Amino acid sequence: MNGTYMQKFAKNLKTLMGDMSVSELSRAIGIPQATLSRYLLCQREVSLEYLCKIADYFHEDIDALLDRKDY
Repeated sequence: MNGTYMQKFAKNLKTLMGDMSVSELSRAIGIPQATLSRYLLCQREVSLEYLCKIADYFHEDIDALLDRKDY
């Protein structure tokens, strides 16, 4: 995943999270809070496993999360 997708993913995830905190989401989907924070700060590429967990939790298409099609 390149930097552009990381930025788009972070932006889309922030939008989906709304008022939800990082700790709330990390508990809900079983991703370490530090890992989730790094995704939001574009400091770490999202793994396929965690990308799927996030997509499933928000009932979103992976391509939409990565901004590869209309969101």
